[in-house]
Amino acid sequence: MKAVLLRQLGGPEQLSIEDLALPEPSPDQVRVRLHASALNRRDVWITLGQYPGIRLPCSMGSDGAGVVDQLGPDAPADLLGQEVVIYPAYDWGNDPRFPGPTFRVLGMPDPGCFAEYLCVPAGHVFAKPTHLNWEQAAAIPLAGLTAWRALMTQAAAQPGETVLVTGIGGGVATFAMKWAVALGARVFVTSGDEAKLEQARQMGASGGVNYRAEDWDKQLAKLTGGVDVVIDGTGGPAFKGCFSVLKPAGRLVVYGATAGNPPGLDMVRLFFRQARIIGSTMGSPEEFAAMLRFVEAHHVEPAIDRVFPLAQVVAAHQRLLAAEQLGKIILQHG
Repeated sequence: MKAVLLRQLGGPEQLSIEDLALPEPSPDQVRVRLHASALNRRDVWITLGQYPGIRLPCSMGSDGAGVVDQLGPDAPADLLGQEVVIYPAYDWGNDPRFPGPTFRVLGMPDPGCFAEYLCVPAGHVFAKPTHLNWEQAAAIPLAGLTAWRALMTQAAAQPGETVLVTGIGGGVATFAMKWAVALGARVFVTSGDEAKLEQARQMGASGGVNYRAEDWDKQLAKLTGGVDVVIDGTGGPAFKGCFSVLKPAGRLVVYGATAGNPPGLDMVRLFFRQARIIGSTMGSPEEFAAMLRFVEAHHVEPAIDRVFPLAQVVAAHQRLLAAEQLGKIILQHG
């Protein structure tokens, strides 16, 4: 089979497509013939050596969708031939509140979805929402689940609430916006790109502000009257602004810190306004199943930035590295 491998660090240019032996499922696994996969920022970080625990050579890719074409002897027989989306991790554990000590994301060190075939536990494949094509289905797993847990589990967002999603354009932020709009929330976004703000409005956001403006938080507060929920993956200096726009009893959920640690926090405002700051990462298989049911029930369609053939995997990663996208970058496996 064809698979994308990283044998040395140095950026996306080090990725190559190689011929590997066809994998065989172990007793409790199924093999999936992948039709499409999707990129995450994690994949670029691995190529640059900016991710913990890198083991080379490795096969990356956490997002994938395809057809189950072979079963291990202990896998349910009715999975054969099913169109599925793959849960993007291993070993969440038994506590729904947080992942266990052996939790890891699919794709490095385990084989990932940038390949024609992949073997995964039978319990990690879920029915593809019927209204989605392969590219849309493959877009969902890692970013969609991260956004789902942040918004639905940790923030417990409700219809009619006002939600701020920072850094629109990235996969998690775009999914958080999509989930919140479908939920019936009033959604606002931030971006440093006016074109992305306009695209977000076209996707259902009620409005947005450019975070490059010094008073962006004041603009947002005037626009919204305050927000109930903030979904933030940036941190850094903008975190203070995110916190300042919270209504009393507001929830600020943090799923990343691409801009580093925030420089300070108004502790008095935190306790007087009964605000909550909540960490969030990934999600459990049960949350993954709930998310896919929501997608099916609300006919949500993921935002796709661009589709590349698998042979152009380097160009796909270069686009992600340049942060030009709004929505997911997809690899089409043919």
